[in-house]
Amino acid sequence: MKNLDFEQFIGSFSFDQRLVTVDILGSIAHVQMLVKSKILKQADGAKIIAGLNSILKSIHKGWKLPKEEDIHYAVEKELMRRIGAVGGKMHTARSRNDQVATDLRLYIRKEIDEVTELVKKFQNILLQKAQENKDVIMPGFTHLQPAQPVLAAHHLLAYAQMLQRDKERLADCRKRVNVLPLGSAALAGTSFKIDRHFTAKLLGFDGICENSLDAVSDRDFAIEFAFCLSTIALHLTRFAEEIVLWMNPEFAYIKIADKFTSGSSIMPQKRNPDCAEVIRGKSGRIFGSLFALLTIVKSLPLAYNRDLQEDKPPVFDAADNLKLSLEVAGEMLASLKFVKTNTEKSAQKGFMAATEIADYLVRQDIPFREAHGVVQQIIAYCAANCKDFSTLSLQEYNKFYPKKYPIFKNDIFKLISLEKIIEKKISEGGTSKKSVEKQISSLKNLIKRK
Repeated sequence: MKNLDFEQFIGSFSFDQRLVTVDILGSIAHVQMLVKSKILKQADGAKIIAGLNSILKSIHKGWKLPKEEDIHYAVEKELMRRIGAVGGKMHTARSRNDQVATDLRLYIRKEIDEVTELVKKFQNILLQKAQENKDVIMPGFTHLQPAQPVLAAHHLLAYAQMLQRDKERLADCRKRVNVLPLGSAALAGTSFKIDRHFTAKLLGFDGICENSLDAVSDRDFAIEFAFCLSTIALHLTRFAEEIVLWMNPEFAYIKIADKFTSGSSIMPQKRNPDCAEVIRGKSGRIFGSLFALLTIVKSLPLAYNRDLQEDKPPVFDAADNLKLSLEVAGEMLASLKFVKTNTEKSAQKGFMAATEIADYLVRQDIPFREAHGVVQQIIAYCAANCKDFSTLSLQEYNKFYPKKYPIFKNDIFKLISLEKIIEKKISEGGTSKKSVEKQISSLKNLIKRK
């Protein structure tokens, strides 16, 4: 290989430069601690902090740091260029090992907060759509086969509940992220009498890492973060897949805005659900980031190893793609409209009142398993004679359960209407309108609190 650049190979500036803001904020807090602990003179500390703030101000105006091995050295070198050799005192009582671990925790903490807000936004759109579609009946499926009718609102609220658990996982992950490694130095701590708790307070950490070896060498907090993102992405793939199915003319349950679809390059009649498909695809990258982090940390001896500089690209990529997916999914959902005539027509198919008829028999003291078999016979008869539950006569119903007195009465015909089936699902968490309204109210309160 000609002209192989080993510095470029081992360097990380190309990707860790996006940590520049948190790196500078961490350094400012570290210098403030050094001054408080009388390790650094107040005048030197003030000069260093002013220099760091000037770099931060330049960056916010669009200026880019010159390329170095990594972002930490780039900031330090620029600081010394601006204020002289005193800038080198900034690195007292720390190593790049605890510095980078701190930077990554600060970055992930910010990303957790941003992702949480996007999840909340998506949940609120789900609630709004559920409110709008409390009267829309659609088929519920198991094994992708027609099972029982449900309200479209009930279906949407299932995703809101999934996302609620996703937020809880993020909040729990944040507790373990929000612990300060800074002050652990390279691996063994430092001989300077520093105040790590003061630094933690300045940076908004809840506490400090209790073991210096662990502080610099583990990335379980990043792995957990990637897992949380993967779970959200997983839930988005389920939502996206249903958009793809529901848009298909064989279903035709929904319409979404054209901007979330594309035409075919050869078939002019088609509108392809591209955004939903890309959301599904991006989940693969997010899952891959989780697996990459697991593999990077796997079998690493204590303490810091250079392998760990490769932890950042997977974290960045997973966070970027998950946030983008949430934003697109939210906008796509906001444009979604159910085609009520099609969902209800579909819900009339597939003998979806079967469970209600079985329950009707159970209420007359017939064991459920026996009732189940009777309904199976009725369905077989309907299929053989091109009939459905609503077109059977009362005499036909009763021939499947011959007794001295007819067990089926005229009330069976009211029972098998879609509206009646929905109305009777009165158990908590069920699909009745009353239950759905309770779910919406409960979720609104949860979303406000968390």
